[in-house]
Amino acid sequence: MHVTLLGGGFGRKSFQDFVCEAAVLSQKLATPVKVVWSREDDIGFSYYHPSAALYMKAAVGADGKPLAWLQRSVFQGSASTTDAEVLYPGQDEIDNGWTDVPFNIPNHRAEVGAARANVRIGWLRSVTNIFHAFAVQSFTDELAHAAKTDPVQYQLQLIGPDRKIDFTGTKYLNYGASLDQYPYDTARLRRVIEIVAEKSGWGKPGKKRALGFAAHRSFLTYVATVVEVEVDNKGQVHIPHVWTAVDAGTIVSPDNVRYQLEGAAVFGTSLALFGEITATNGAINQTNFNNYPIARMNRAPRQIDVHIVQSDAPPAGVGEPGVPPFAPALCNAVFAATGKRAKELPLSKMKLV
Repeated sequence: MHVTLLGGGFGRKSFQDFVCEAAVLSQKLATPVKVVWSREDDIGFSYYHPSAALYMKAAVGADGKPLAWLQRSVFQGSASTTDAEVLYPGQDEIDNGWTDVPFNIPNHRAEVGAARANVRIGWLRSVTNIFHAFAVQSFTDELAHAAKTDPVQYQLQLIGPDRKIDFTGTKYLNYGASLDQYPYDTARLRRVIEIVAEKSGWGKPGKKRALGFAAHRSFLTYVATVVEVEVDNKGQVHIPHVWTAVDAGTIVSPDNVRYQLEGAAVFGTSLALFGEITATNGAINQTNFNNYPIARMNRAPRQIDVHIVQSDAPPAGVGEPGVPPFAPALCNAVFAATGKRAKELPLSKMKLV
Protein backbone atom coordinates (compact mmCIF):
# COMPACT_ATOMS: atom_id res chain seq x y z
CA MET A 1 0.00 0.00 0.00
CA HIS A 2 1.36 3.38 -1.04
CA VAL A 3 -0.27 6.13 1.01
CA THR A 4 -0.76 9.44 -0.82
CA LEU A 5 -0.54 12.86 0.79
CA LEU A 6 -3.86 14.29 1.96
CA GLY A 7 -3.37 17.92 0.87
CA GLY A 8 -5.06 19.28 -2.25
CA GLY A 9 -8.20 17.19 -1.95
CA PHE A 10 -10.11 19.76 0.15
CA GLY A 11 -11.26 16.95 2.43
CA ARG A 12 -12.29 14.45 -0.26
CA LYS A 13 -9.18 12.29 0.04
CA SER A 14 -9.91 11.63 3.70
CA PHE A 15 -12.72 9.31 2.58
CA GLN A 16 -11.91 5.86 1.23
CA ASP A 17 -14.77 4.73 -1.01
CA PHE A 18 -12.60 4.83 -4.15
CA VAL A 19 -10.02 2.67 -2.34
CA CYS A 20 -12.69 0.10 -1.51
CA GLU A 21 -13.87 0.06 -5.12
CA ALA A 22 -10.35 -0.69 -6.37
CA ALA A 23 -9.87 -3.40 -3.76
CA VAL A 24 -13.15 -5.15 -4.63
CA LEU A 25 -12.47 -5.03 -8.37
CA SER A 26 -8.94 -6.34 -7.88
CA GLN A 27 -10.24 -9.17 -5.74
CA LYS A 28 -12.94 -10.12 -8.25
CA LEU A 29 -10.51 -10.07 -11.19
CA ALA A 30 -7.63 -11.60 -9.22
CA THR A 31 -5.22 -9.07 -10.73
CA PRO A 32 -3.99 -5.56 -10.00
CA VAL A 33 -6.29 -2.83 -11.32
CA LYS A 34 -6.12 0.92 -11.72
CA VAL A 35 -9.38 2.77 -11.01
CA VAL A 36 -9.76 6.29 -12.39
CA TRP A 37 -12.95 8.23 -11.74
CA SER A 38 -14.18 10.67 -14.36
CA ARG A 39 -15.16 14.14 -13.25
CA GLU A 40 -18.80 13.04 -13.68
CA ASP A 41 -18.15 10.16 -11.27
CA ASP A 42 -16.47 12.49 -8.83
CA ILE A 43 -19.27 15.08 -8.78
CA GLY A 44 -22.09 12.52 -8.78
CA PHE A 45 -20.71 10.29 -6.03
CA SER A 46 -19.04 12.77 -3.74
CA TYR A 47 -19.44 13.74 -0.11
CA TYR A 48 -21.23 17.07 0.02
CA HIS A 49 -20.90 20.05 2.30
CA PRO A 50 -24.01 20.43 4.47
CA SER A 51 -26.73 22.79 3.37
CA ALA A 52 -27.61 25.27 6.09
CA ALA A 53 -30.47 27.55 7.10
CA LEU A 54 -29.64 30.29 9.57
CA TYR A 55 -31.87 32.68 11.49
CA MET A 56 -30.57 35.92 12.99
CA LYS A 57 -32.45 38.34 15.23
CA ALA A 58 -31.43 41.27 17.41
CA ALA A 59 -33.02 43.88 19.66
CA VAL A 60 -31.11 47.13 19.35
CA GLY A 61 -30.82 50.17 21.58
CA ALA A 62 -31.05 53.83 20.68
CA ASP A 63 -27.47 53.73 19.41
CA GLY A 64 -28.27 50.90 17.02
CA LYS A 65 -26.11 48.36 18.84
CA PRO A 66 -27.61 45.03 19.97
CA LEU A 67 -28.91 44.64 23.49
CA ALA A 68 -29.92 41.05 22.73
CA TRP A 69 -28.83 38.74 19.92
CA LEU A 70 -30.32 35.39 18.85
CA GLN A 71 -28.78 33.09 16.23
CA ARG A 72 -30.06 29.71 15.05
CA SER A 73 -28.23 27.30 12.75
CA VAL A 74 -29.67 24.16 11.18
CA PHE A 75 -27.43 21.89 9.10
CA GLN A 76 -26.57 18.22 8.61
CA GLY A 77 -23.68 16.75 10.57
CA SER A 78 -20.96 14.65 8.96
CA ALA A 79 -21.71 11.76 11.35
CA SER A 80 -25.00 11.24 9.46
CA THR A 81 -23.00 9.63 6.65
CA THR A 82 -22.40 6.52 8.78
CA ASP A 83 -25.57 6.75 10.87
CA ALA A 84 -28.77 7.88 9.16
CA GLU A 85 -30.44 8.51 12.53
CA VAL A 86 -28.04 11.32 13.41
CA LEU A 87 -30.03 14.57 13.28
CA TYR A 88 -27.67 16.99 15.00
CA PRO A 89 -24.15 18.05 14.01
CA GLY A 90 -21.18 17.30 16.22
CA GLN A 91 -19.89 19.78 18.76
CA ASP A 92 -16.80 20.40 16.64
CA GLU A 93 -19.03 21.42 13.72
CA ILE A 94 -21.13 23.68 15.95
CA ASP A 95 -18.12 25.41 17.43
CA ASN A 96 -16.69 26.42 14.05
CA GLY A 97 -17.67 30.07 14.03
CA TRP A 98 -20.98 29.68 15.87
CA THR A 99 -20.34 29.40 19.61
CA ASP A 100 -17.33 31.73 19.48
CA VAL A 101 -18.81 34.98 18.14
CA PRO A 102 -16.58 37.62 19.79
CA PHE A 103 -19.07 40.47 20.10
CA ASN A 104 -19.52 42.28 23.40
CA ILE A 105 -23.32 41.89 23.62
CA PRO A 106 -25.18 41.83 26.97
CA ASN A 107 -27.52 38.98 25.97
CA HIS A 108 -26.31 36.48 23.37
CA ARG A 109 -27.88 33.13 22.56
CA ALA A 110 -26.72 30.57 19.97
CA GLU A 111 -28.92 27.59 19.02
CA VAL A 112 -28.61 24.58 16.72
CA GLY A 113 -31.54 22.59 15.33
CA ALA A 114 -32.07 19.12 13.87
CA ALA A 115 -31.68 18.35 10.16
CA ARG A 116 -31.89 15.01 8.37
CA ALA A 117 -29.27 14.37 5.69
CA ASN A 118 -30.32 13.00 2.29
CA VAL A 119 -26.82 12.82 0.80
CA ARG A 120 -23.40 11.85 2.11
CA ILE A 121 -22.01 14.71 4.17
CA GLY A 122 -18.32 15.58 4.08
CA TRP A 123 -15.94 18.47 4.57
CA LEU A 124 -15.21 21.50 2.43
CA ARG A 125 -12.41 24.03 2.85
CA SER A 126 -13.01 25.73 6.26
CA VAL A 127 -16.01 23.43 6.93
CA THR A 128 -18.93 24.94 8.86
CA ASN A 129 -17.15 28.26 9.32
CA ILE A 130 -18.33 28.99 5.77
CA PHE A 131 -22.03 29.43 6.47
CA HIS A 132 -21.62 30.58 10.07
CA ALA A 133 -19.37 33.46 9.04
CA PHE A 134 -21.74 34.27 6.17
CA ALA A 135 -24.70 34.59 8.53
CA VAL A 136 -22.96 36.53 11.30
CA GLN A 137 -21.05 38.91 9.03
CA SER A 138 -23.99 39.56 6.69
CA PHE A 139 -26.28 40.27 9.64
CA THR A 140 -23.70 42.56 11.23
CA ASP A 141 -23.50 44.56 7.99
CA GLU A 142 -27.29 44.72 7.87
CA LEU A 143 -27.42 46.06 11.44
CA ALA A 144 -24.77 48.64 10.63
CA HIS A 145 -26.76 49.98 7.69
CA ALA A 146 -29.94 50.02 9.78
CA ALA A 147 -28.07 52.07 12.36
CA LYS A 148 -26.70 54.35 9.60
CA THR A 149 -23.19 53.53 10.80
CA ASP A 150 -20.07 52.61 8.85
CA PRO A 151 -19.87 48.76 8.83
CA VAL A 152 -16.20 48.64 9.83
CA GLN A 153 -16.65 51.04 12.74
CA TYR A 154 -19.86 49.26 13.74
CA GLN A 155 -18.09 45.90 13.95
CA LEU A 156 -15.22 47.38 15.95
CA GLN A 157 -17.80 48.73 18.39
CA LEU A 158 -19.42 45.28 18.67
CA ILE A 159 -16.05 43.66 19.37
CA GLY A 160 -15.59 46.09 22.24
CA PRO A 161 -12.48 46.49 24.40
CA ASP A 162 -9.35 44.46 23.79
CA ARG A 163 -9.59 41.24 25.80
CA LYS A 164 -8.93 37.55 25.71
CA ILE A 165 -12.23 35.68 25.66
CA ASP A 166 -12.47 32.53 27.77
CA PHE A 167 -15.05 30.57 25.80
CA THR A 168 -16.18 27.59 27.84
CA GLY A 169 -17.21 24.37 26.15
CA THR A 170 -15.75 21.21 24.74
CA LYS A 171 -12.23 20.45 23.59
CA TYR A 172 -13.32 21.33 20.06
CA LEU A 173 -14.20 24.91 20.91
CA ASN A 174 -10.66 26.12 20.19
CA TYR A 175 -9.82 23.58 17.45
CA GLY A 176 -8.40 21.32 20.13
CA ALA A 177 -5.75 23.87 21.09
CA SER A 178 -5.13 25.22 24.56
CA LEU A 179 -6.87 28.51 25.32
CA ASP A 180 -3.78 29.45 27.32
CA GLN A 181 -1.56 29.08 24.25
CA TYR A 182 -4.14 30.17 21.68
CA PRO A 183 -6.61 32.54 23.38
CA TYR A 184 -9.29 34.33 21.39
CA ASP A 185 -7.59 37.73 21.38
CA THR A 186 -9.92 40.49 20.21
CA ALA A 187 -6.95 42.87 19.84
CA ARG A 188 -5.64 40.69 17.02
CA LEU A 189 -9.05 40.65 15.35
CA ARG A 190 -9.28 44.42 15.67
CA ARG A 191 -5.81 44.80 14.16
CA VAL A 192 -6.56 42.88 10.94
CA ILE A 193 -9.78 44.87 10.54
CA GLU A 194 -7.94 48.16 10.89
CA ILE A 195 -5.22 47.07 8.47
CA VAL A 196 -7.59 45.90 5.74
CA ALA A 197 -9.65 49.09 6.08
CA GLU A 198 -6.50 51.19 5.66
CA LYS A 199 -5.07 49.19 2.76
CA SER A 200 -8.35 49.13 0.82
CA GLY A 201 -9.01 52.84 1.23
CA TRP A 202 -12.22 52.01 3.06
CA GLY A 203 -14.54 54.99 3.34
CA LYS A 204 -12.87 56.91 0.50
CA PRO A 205 -15.16 57.49 -2.48
CA GLY A 206 -14.10 56.27 -5.89
CA LYS A 207 -15.59 55.96 -9.37
CA LYS A 208 -17.90 52.93 -9.62
CA ARG A 209 -16.49 51.80 -6.26
CA ALA A 210 -18.59 49.49 -4.06
CA LEU A 211 -16.84 47.81 -1.17
CA GLY A 212 -17.91 45.12 1.27
CA PHE A 213 -16.21 44.01 4.45
CA ALA A 214 -16.16 40.95 6.72
CA ALA A 215 -13.85 39.47 9.38
CA HIS A 216 -13.64 36.05 11.00
CA ARG A 217 -11.37 33.91 13.17
CA SER A 218 -11.02 30.26 12.24
CA PHE A 219 -8.33 27.64 12.78
CA LEU A 220 -6.75 30.01 15.33
CA THR A 221 -6.11 32.65 12.63
CA TYR A 222 -7.62 36.13 12.28
CA VAL A 223 -8.65 37.30 8.81
CA ALA A 224 -10.37 40.46 7.55
CA THR A 225 -11.35 40.92 3.91
CA VAL A 226 -12.58 43.80 1.76
CA VAL A 227 -14.02 43.01 -1.68
CA GLU A 228 -14.62 45.54 -4.43
CA VAL A 229 -17.40 44.71 -6.90
CA GLU A 230 -18.86 45.97 -10.13
CA VAL A 231 -22.28 44.78 -11.31
CA ASP A 232 -22.71 45.05 -15.07
CA ASN A 233 -25.95 45.75 -16.96
CA LYS A 234 -26.61 41.99 -17.22
CA GLY A 235 -26.47 41.57 -13.45
CA GLN A 236 -23.11 39.79 -13.49
CA VAL A 237 -20.79 40.44 -10.56
CA HIS A 238 -17.17 41.31 -11.32
CA ILE A 239 -14.43 41.67 -8.71
CA PRO A 240 -11.75 44.23 -9.57
CA HIS A 241 -9.91 44.04 -6.24
CA VAL A 242 -9.68 42.04 -3.00
CA TRP A 243 -7.72 43.05 0.08
CA THR A 244 -7.06 40.59 2.89
CA ALA A 245 -5.25 41.06 6.20
CA VAL A 246 -4.18 37.93 8.08
CA ASP A 247 -2.69 37.30 11.51
CA ALA A 248 -1.65 33.64 11.64
CA GLY A 249 0.93 34.07 14.39
CA THR A 250 4.52 33.18 13.59
CA ILE A 251 4.99 32.87 9.82
CA VAL A 252 7.66 30.53 8.45
CA SER A 253 6.98 30.99 4.71
CA PRO A 254 5.30 34.32 3.82
CA ASP A 255 4.95 33.37 0.15
CA ASN A 256 2.98 30.23 1.00
CA VAL A 257 0.68 32.29 3.23
CA ARG A 258 0.00 34.70 0.37
CA TYR A 259 -0.66 31.84 -2.04
CA GLN A 260 -3.17 30.28 0.36
CA LEU A 261 -5.03 33.56 0.86
CA GLU A 262 -5.04 34.32 -2.87
CA GLY A 263 -6.38 30.83 -3.53
CA ALA A 264 -9.03 31.29 -0.86
CA ALA A 265 -10.31 34.41 -2.66
CA VAL A 266 -10.72 32.52 -5.95
CA PHE A 267 -12.20 29.50 -4.14
CA GLY A 268 -14.61 31.79 -2.25
CA THR A 269 -15.62 33.47 -5.50
CA SER A 270 -16.59 30.10 -6.98
CA LEU A 271 -18.63 29.16 -3.93
CA ALA A 272 -20.41 32.51 -3.65
CA LEU A 273 -21.21 32.99 -7.33
CA PHE A 274 -21.82 29.44 -8.58
CA GLY A 275 -21.48 26.75 -5.90
CA GLU A 276 -24.70 24.73 -5.91
CA ILE A 277 -25.40 20.99 -5.86
CA THR A 278 -28.96 19.74 -6.41
CA ALA A 279 -30.52 16.29 -6.68
CA THR A 280 -33.53 14.75 -8.42
CA ASN A 281 -34.88 11.36 -7.33
CA GLY A 282 -31.71 10.70 -5.41
CA ALA A 283 -29.34 11.48 -8.30
CA ILE A 284 -27.06 14.52 -8.40
CA ASN A 285 -27.97 16.83 -11.28
CA GLN A 286 -24.55 18.40 -11.79
CA THR A 287 -22.01 16.50 -13.87
CA ASN A 288 -19.12 18.71 -15.02
CA PHE A 289 -17.99 22.31 -15.34
CA ASN A 290 -20.82 23.09 -17.77
CA ASN A 291 -23.39 22.86 -14.95
CA TYR A 292 -21.12 23.11 -11.91
CA PRO A 293 -18.93 26.07 -12.90
CA ILE A 294 -16.00 27.52 -11.02
CA ALA A 295 -14.61 31.04 -11.33
CA ARG A 296 -12.80 31.45 -14.65
CA MET A 297 -10.36 34.25 -15.37
CA ASN A 298 -13.09 36.67 -16.46
CA ARG A 299 -14.96 36.27 -13.16
CA ALA A 300 -12.15 35.68 -10.67
CA PRO A 301 -10.71 38.65 -8.72
CA ARG A 302 -8.45 40.72 -10.96
CA GLN A 303 -6.13 41.77 -8.16
CA ILE A 304 -5.64 40.25 -4.70
CA ASP A 305 -3.53 42.01 -2.08
CA VAL A 306 -2.56 40.02 1.03
CA HIS A 307 -1.20 41.84 4.06
CA ILE A 308 0.48 39.68 6.69
CA VAL A 309 0.56 40.90 10.29
CA GLN A 310 3.95 40.41 11.90
CA SER A 311 3.42 38.42 15.09
CA ASP A 312 5.39 36.36 17.59
CA ALA A 313 2.26 34.40 18.61
CA PRO A 314 2.33 30.61 18.06
CA PRO A 315 1.79 29.57 14.42
CA ALA A 316 -1.78 28.86 13.30
CA GLY A 317 -3.63 27.70 10.18
CA VAL A 318 -3.58 29.41 6.78
CA GLY A 319 -5.07 26.83 4.40
CA GLU A 320 -8.68 27.45 5.40
CA PRO A 321 -9.17 30.78 7.28
CA GLY A 322 -9.25 32.92 4.13
CA VAL A 323 -12.51 31.36 2.91
CA PRO A 324 -15.13 32.22 5.60
CA PRO A 325 -15.03 36.04 5.39
CA PHE A 326 -14.94 36.14 1.59
CA ALA A 327 -18.58 35.41 0.70
CA PRO A 328 -20.08 37.85 3.25
CA ALA A 329 -17.61 40.56 2.19
CA LEU A 330 -18.59 39.97 -1.45
CA CYS A 331 -22.32 40.00 -0.70
CA ASN A 332 -21.98 43.09 1.50
CA ALA A 333 -20.29 44.79 -1.47
CA VAL A 334 -23.12 43.69 -3.75
CA PHE A 335 -25.55 45.36 -1.32
CA ALA A 336 -23.46 48.52 -1.39
CA ALA A 337 -23.58 48.47 -5.20
CA THR A 338 -27.21 47.51 -5.77
CA GLY A 339 -29.13 47.92 -2.51
CA LYS A 340 -30.09 44.23 -2.71
CA ARG A 341 -29.23 41.98 0.23
CA ALA A 342 -28.19 38.40 -0.53
CA LYS A 343 -30.03 36.02 1.78
CA GLU A 344 -29.30 32.90 -0.25
CA LEU A 345 -26.31 31.59 -2.17
CA PRO A 346 -25.15 31.20 -4.88
CA LEU A 347 -25.49 34.75 -6.16
CA SER A 348 -26.15 33.44 -9.68
CA LYS A 349 -29.74 32.74 -8.52
CA MET A 350 -30.28 36.38 -7.57
CA LYS A 351 -31.56 39.08 -9.95
CA LEU A 352 -29.37 42.11 -9.43
CA VAL A 353 -30.70 44.32 -12.25
